[in-house]
Amino acid sequence: MKALVLFSGGLDSSTCLGLAVDKYGADNVLALSVYYGQKHDKEIRASEKVAAHYGVKQQTLDLAKIFEGSDCTLLKGSDGDIPKESYAKQIEESAGKPVSTYVPFRNGLFLASAASIALSNGCDVIYYGAHSDDAAGNAYPDCSENFNRAMNEAIYLGSGEQLRIEAPFVSLTKADVVRKGVELGVPFELTWSCYEGGDKPCGICGTCRDRIAAFEANGLIDPLMKGE
Repeated sequence: MKALVLFSGGLDSSTCLGLAVDKYGADNVLALSVYYGQKHDKEIRASEKVAAHYGVKQQTLDLAKIFEGSDCTLLKGSDGDIPKESYAKQIEESAGKPVSTYVPFRNGLFLASAASIALSNGCDVIYYGAHSDDAAGNAYPDCSENFNRAMNEAIYLGSGEQLRIEAPFVSLTKADVVRKGVELGVPFELTWSCYEGGDKPCGICGTCRDRIAAFEANGLIDPLMKGE
């Protein structure tokens, strides 16, 4: 069997990649990294380092054109500031709508694109790193278990029952993802999660806060924050 991993270079997708390599072997894993108009390329560069660490083939895809009309604060076309509050605070302020860093239907688009690429490359399964903390409170609705089930069914049927989705962390927390990554020896020091593109993580955007807390829940310090 062969697996395609949606691979941003962040903590969650890198753990997914480690899981797939552990199960199928590096020669049977394809990492797909997507550029979608991000304000910085830190994650893409991190993905190259992690892919090289595992010795897997990496393919890139540019979907930035699709999001040109979006005001998502992660994207170059937005003049909005990336929020520095926790996701809980952001959800409270958004009245239950997705947070401002939600890229419109991103995982749906990525998974549909990945399905075509996976089938073209003889892959049997798509891995992606959605987890329950991101889905909580409707912050990122395309990370939920309901969304995953629906996309899995659509891709399975649309591929002639040749391809399925595996979201191994969809019912788990980010702390669980860190724990699994540590067990697998994932090189977290090579990953990048921060929504800012500085030399070091900002430590205060929503994803930085969640990442730091996930390591702390495991009695660890995020390797990117050591010395801070």
